[in-house]
Amino acid sequence: MAEETKGAKKEKMKLGARIKKFFKDYRSEMKKIVWPTRPQVIQNTGVVLIAIIFIAAIVGLLDLAFGTGVIQLLGKVRELINK
Repeated sequence: MAEETKGAKKEKMKLGARIKKFFKDYRSEMKKIVWPTRPQVIQNTGVVLIAIIFIAAIVGLLDLAFGTGVIQLLGKVRELINK
């Protein structure tokens, strides 16, 4: 009984009403969005592509360096084993 007096229970909306409310809220939120202009999209795309190329170059150089280091290390280990 104490639980009932704390707050009124909300009645469950019917499925059709919930779907209608969802699309009404969806449309309202979509109107609030500030979409970027075409030049902004092109500029942001360029920045992303440059960043991807830069990061790929760094990762490639690190891969090359570590790969070379591991090969040299394994060569020295092989020389020690074969002695």
